[in-house]
Amino acid sequence: QVQLAESGGDLVQPGGSLRLSCTTSRSTLEQYDIGWFRQAPGKDRERVSCIKSSDGSTYSYDDMKGRTTTSKDTAEGTVYLQMDNLKPQDTSVYYCGTARAPDHFRCGGQLSAHNGTWGQGTQVTVSS
Repeated sequence: QVQLAESGGDLVQPGGSLRLSCTTSRSTLEQYDIGWFRQAPGKDRERVSCIKSSDGSTYSYDDMKGRTTTSKDTAEGTVYLQMDNLKPQDTSVYYCGTARAPDHFRCGGQLSAHNGTWGQGTQVTVSS
């Protein structure tokens, strides 16, 4: 029943900002931790951030740590990824994802093709 849909990707200049949205349901956000991921052509999927179902606490990872703010509106069933000071290397397709069943994914853990489900992704291109 988990359904995820990303939106908000765009072409933006270096140093610019974007806010991505992950639309799902209130029920999903009450039960599932939600991760943001990105994958560029020829590269592995990379963790960007994560937000917990329990209290909304967040994590950010690697190159984008300090440049992202993750939040959610549980009632509306939407998770947001605010990205600031974007760099050309941030160019990628961005996905939100979680497990196929409750408690099979936690922020800080792994999300594999076996246990994960994602939306279609939204393209972010950072270029002058």
